[in-house]
Amino acid sequence: MAIKSQIENRNFLSPTGFKFILQRTPKVSFFANTVNIPSLSMGNATQPTYLKDIPIPGDKIEYGDFTLRFIVDENLENYMQIHKWIRGLGYPESLKEIFDLQNEEEAGRPKRETIGMNIYSDGTLQVLNSSYNSQFNVVFKDMFPVELSSLDFDATNNDIEYFTAEVNFKYTIYNIEDTKGNRL
Repeated sequence: MAIKSQIENRNFLSPTGFKFILQRTPKVSFFANTVNIPSLSMGNATQPTYLKDIPIPGDKIEYGDFTLRFIVDENLENYMQIHKWIRGLGYPESLKEIFDLQNEEEAGRPKRETIGMNIYSDGTLQVLNSSYNSQFNVVFKDMFPVELSSLDFDATNNDIEYFTAEVNFKYTIYNIEDTKGNRL
């Protein structure tokens, strides 16, 4: 089998060509304006020798957080979807908050019955090509929010800058797939 030495598609990947879909929070997905493909790292072990210690690959992969920044709508609908999700995970005032979270249905899907709790959501980052057609997908499994940024009001601003909020997610794994669902 011949190895290709040159890239066939010479178009560059654009940082503006994406669409993010998070089943549990469709209102957040619509206003998403910044996302990332998280980092991937693997630890290593050291094999001692009498001349020099030699690093060898580890076995566990660590995934960085998935970060999403979105424009906040005037009624706080999208912000409150994440806010209620986090409160339901932590139930700060009563157990009712986690029960309400578990009984919610994801948009277009019945609630999960697999582990008895409905606290996760799968997400898909569609990366678009230079013609704004889907090029590949980054599919995240079992996402849940761990941090939601503050909204800082400031009456001294001269220009109107609309609020954006940032949310960090943990997840079990992500896979990069072609548009037909095959792993790349």
